[in-house]
Formats: sequence, C-alpha cells, structure tokens
Amino acid sequence: MSERFGWPAALFGIKCFMAAALALYISFSIGLERPYWAFITSFIMAQPMAGAVISKAVYRILGTLVGAAVAIIMVPPLVNAPELLTLAVAGWLGFCVFVAQLDGTPRSYMFSLAGYSACLIAFPSFDAPAGIFDLASSRVQEITIGILAGSLVHAAILPGSVATMVLNRVAAILRDAERWTRDAIAAEPVEGLAAERRRLAQDVTELHQLSTHLPYDLSRRVPRVRTVRALQDQLSLLLPLGAAVDDRVKMLKAAGGGAVRPEAAALIADVQHWVEHPETDMGERGASAAALIDRCKALEPPNRPDMDWADMLRLSLYARLADLIAAHRDCRDLYDQMTSYGRAPVNARVAQLLEGWRFREVHRDYEGAFRGAFNAFVTLVAACALWIGSGWRDGAGAAMLAGVFLAVYAAQDNPQAPLKGWMTGTILASSLGALYGYAIMPRLDGFVMLMAAFAPPLILLGSAMASPALAAYAMPMLLGLGSPALLASSYIGDFPTFLNGNLAQLTGIWFAAVMAGILQPAGSRNMVRRTIRAGWRDIAQRANLMERPNLRRWINRMLDRVALLAPRLAAMEQDAGKPIYDALRDLRTGIGIGELRELRMDLPPGERAPLTRVLEGVGDYYRGLDPDAPAPAQPALLHDIDGAITELSAHPDPRIRRDAMLGLVALRRNLFADDIWYRRAAA
Repeated sequence: MSERFGWPAALFGIKCFMAAALALYISFSIGLERPYWAFITSFIMAQPMAGAVISKAVYRILGTLVGAAVAIIMVPPLVNAPELLTLAVAGWLGFCVFVAQLDGTPRSYMFSLAGYSACLIAFPSFDAPAGIFDLASSRVQEITIGILAGSLVHAAILPGSVATMVLNRVAAILRDAERWTRDAIAAEPVEGLAAERRRLAQDVTELHQLSTHLPYDLSRRVPRVRTVRALQDQLSLLLPLGAAVDDRVKMLKAAGGGAVRPEAAALIADVQHWVEHPETDMGERGASAAALIDRCKALEPPNRPDMDWADMLRLSLYARLADLIAAHRDCRDLYDQMTSYGRAPVNARVAQLLEGWRFREVHRDYEGAFRGAFNAFVTLVAACALWIGSGWRDGAGAAMLAGVFLAVYAAQDNPQAPLKGWMTGTILASSLGALYGYAIMPRLDGFVMLMAAFAPPLILLGSAMASPALAAYAMPMLLGLGSPALLASSYIGDFPTFLNGNLAQLTGIWFAAVMAGILQPAGSRNMVRRTIRAGWRDIAQRANLMERPNLRRWINRMLDRVALLAPRLAAMEQDAGKPIYDALRDLRTGIGIGELRELRMDLPPGERAPLTRVLEGVGDYYRGLDPDAPAPAQPALLHDIDGAITELSAHPDPRIRRDAMLGLVALRRNLFADDIWYRRAAA
C-alpha cells in the first residue's frame, strides 16, 4: 500500500467519520433543524495535527460569531431594500477578504469565515427577516457543535503533535541549509543551487506557518514560538551570506588564474566539513566555530588606506565567511534550545538572540488584497442581481456559494483550477447523494443504521482529505453527500428539493469560475510583477533613510517574497527559457544598503556625502525599474560607488575603512557583476 493510502491516512479518515457521527448525534439529539452544518463543519476543520485543529477551531468559532452578528445587524434595517442589503453584505465580504489576504497566516481563515458566514446567514433571511436571529443562533450552534466534535475527536484519539512536526521540519531544514552552504561555497560549481535556494526560502516560510499553531498544541513539551522566530532570523541570514562568499570566491579565482590562494582553499574546505558534520555537543561546536572564525580574521588582509581591489575582495570573503559560520552555529544552538523545552537560554548567545524581534516581518500585497476583495464584491453583487432578477427561489444558494468560493480562493493566482475540481466533485457527489438519499436512506431505521450506511464513503473521503491532490475532490463530494435535503431533522425524501439544491451549488461554482476568468486573467504574472515591484520599492524607500536599519526585518520580508515567487518564477522561466528575476541579488543589495546606512549614521555630517550620493543613486535606480524590462544600473552610479571606495578607503579610522569596504564592495558586486575591476578615482 502506498504512503498516501497507508495507516496515517486511514486513521485520519476514521477520525473524520467519528467526528461527523458525533456532531450529527448531538445535533439530532437537541433537535437542530440543519444538522448538515455540524456534519460538514467537522470535516472542514479536520487536520492531522491536534494543535492545528484547536487553533482552527478557535478561529472558526470567532469568525462564525462575528459573521452572525454582522448578519443580524444588517438584515432587519435593509430587508426592504434588497439592493442596499446586497451591497452591504458584499461590502462586508470584500472587507473580510482584504484583511484575510493581508494577514497571510492560518489566522486569516477567521477573517474569511467572518465574511462568508454573514452570507450564509443573511441570504436565506431575505424572504423571512423576522427569523434572522433564530437562524443565526441555529447556524452558530450547528457550526459550533461541528467544531467541538472535530476538536474533541482529533485531539483525543492518537493526536498528531505540532511540536513534533515543527522539530522534525527544523531538523530537515537545518540539513538542507547545511547542504546548500556546502555546495554554495564549493571550489567548483554545483548544479541545482538555484532550486536548493528556493527550497530553503520556502522552508523558512513554511516553518513560520507551522509555528503559529504551537500555542495550541496539547503536548506537554512544546518549543517556544519565540525560539522558532529567532531560528528563522538566523536561517534567513544563510542565503545572502552563502551567496556573497560564492561570489567573492569566483572573483578571486578569476583574478588568480582560476584558483584561490591555498590558505583560502584550505579554510573553505574546513568550513565545508564543519558545516556538513556539526558537533552535537554545544561546547565543542562553539569552540570549533570560534577557531574557524579566528582563522578568517587572521587571513583578512591588512586594512591599509591603499588597499587594492583584490585585497578588498579578500576582506569581504573572510568577513562574510566568518558571519556565515556564526549563523550556522547560532542555528544549531537555537535547535538545542528548542529541544531542551526550557525557558532558560542554553547559553549566553542564545539569550542574546532571544532578545530580538518576536514577530516575523512578512510581505503584504495591498494591491493583490484589494483585487481579491473587489473580485469577491463584484461576483456577489452580480450573482445577487441575477438571482433577484430571475426570481429563482434556490438562487440564493447559488449567489451565496459564488461569493463564498471567490472569498476562499481570493489569494489563488488562478481560482478556476480549484473551482474545476469542485465542479467535478459536486457532479460526482450529486450522483452519490441521489443513490443514498433515494435508494438507501428510505430503508434505514435509526441513527446507528444511518451511520453504518454512511461509514464506507465517509471514511474513504476522509482518508482522501489527507492528500492535498485528492482533497480538492473529496471535500465537494462530502458537501454533496451531506446535502441539507438529506441530513435534516427528519427524513423527507423530497427529490425536487435535493435536485434544486445541487443545481444551485453547481450554478454557484460555475458562476464563480466564470467571474474569476473575467476578473483575474493572468493572475500569476500579475502577482509576480507586483511582488517584484514591491521589493524594488522597498529598496528605493529605505536606500536613503536617515535612521538605523533593521536588517533582520528586511531579510525576513524579502525571503517571504522569494518563497511566494519561487514556484511561479520556476514555471515562467521554464516557458521563457531564461531566468526572469534574481531575488537573491536584491536581497544582498538591501543588506549592503543597510550596512552603508548604519555606517553613515556613525560618520560626522561633513563626511557623509560620498555614501549619500551612492544611496541616492541606488534609490533612483530601483525606483525607475520596470518588471517587464529591467534596465541595468547606469555608469554614473558605478562612478559614485568607486569614488566612495576611494575616499573612504583613506579614512583614518580603521573601523570606518573596514565597514565602508564591506558595504561598498557588496553593492558594487551586486549591481555591476560584469564590471569586475574597481578603478580608483583620482584624488
């Protein structure tokens, strides 16, 4: 049996069935009118990890309560003006979609749910506004029962641990990061570095998403979220530092006839071995790292005012290599902190790292969020206009589902793809639902027989939900199998009602797909342009700020963009046949800008002019870039960088000279990679 259909998936399917049975039993026992909502909610919130189930339960309950309250506030005063009520509900849905897309964490589900819960409660009340409070109360009870039943079953029966998954993922990410560093600083080029780099950026983002569930984990030994955030910061440093070392090695090889100096080659080989085989004992690991860092410092060329370009490159190489060693040491120490499960820092360096930022800076796509909100708003308004104009009684369900699907898939580049899966699953579910509703259910007597009859498809579909590829078909089939016409307070067997309900669901999905195609063409390319432009705008805005930079926040935000762009760029580059965007170059440029801004703050006002010219030129360059046709940096900027190198390399303060060379050499290599020789400006 393949892993997909192995014991974990089967256990998950059994637990899903047990949660649904419990939700239905409670709903039937207390006489709820629509047990269907409790049934389907138990599946919607199902997660293999107990912590994720509980966090999703909290978010869903809050979102349902807010959505119900909004529906109760909106419907009574606007029920006699359906146009205004439609605009109000659509506006609320759009607002919730906007906030959900900006949030970008599993918590965003709460905002989406608050938006479409209002639709689920408001639309059925158009014809009977007097019963809005009873309807809202019943819907909240039904959904809450489904949430609580799912939480109880998934958390109590062989629960999966978020903490265990996080620790396993961190161990795997560290191995990937160490392998990438080994390959990045290798003497000979290694194929596949670009793919490894993208995977590492995605791993850091995935770790951030997983860690949001840690506070809800039921395990007694759970790593602190703060430690995970600190580890993410250190992991984020590895990409730019490794790439910088790789670049300096290539330049020195080109200048040295194809080889670096023997002492540099020996040091890099020792660093590769240390990174690939880190000591498990923290003290030994720290001592080895310190010895390697001391060797880097010893090999740094003398910091003289007349330093030539090759020595500047060597200074940059050894400084970045020392930083890379320290970042790997810190990553391993923070992993030891996570596995110690203690609040006391395991060493003084970890205590220092834990004093940093607790919240990870992420990319926020305001334009994309507005587009998603606008699309959901327009889709819901158009669907309601067709429903009200046609007079189709069950059209409320179609309009409601059209808005719901655009809200759920607002963040997708191409919502039509998952909607096609929903269409296929719904068609299959209609046939399966008809078989159960009108061939099997009339022969059943009592709850036990009902659950025995439903057990095979529910367990099978629940198991399929463990696979992301099959979940796209399993969930719509569950929605159809648990149709409100079948799972009601009493069995009616009204086939026209069942048929109309399924037609409404299919119409809603079809209309959502049509509107997505009209409102969101070329979604992936538009998202790539917006994200690239956002990174360039960030660089331009921060290039000349007169304040001390926070490099960790900048790196985290850029890596979040890299993770968002990676799969889309891979597909686009495959079509184009060449690289479209070098995210790592911009990441390193931002770091160089931050170093120069930091240095400028330390200089007297009369000595800041060279750095100010460079930073203003970098800002102007990035401000004028076009994602569709990015132009190279102008020679005037290269002249300003070389002039700043000449002027600051003669500064009497050795620290100023060193910091200036590191920042300016990095900026020169990032923006003018083809111009490998620095030309000292005339005094």
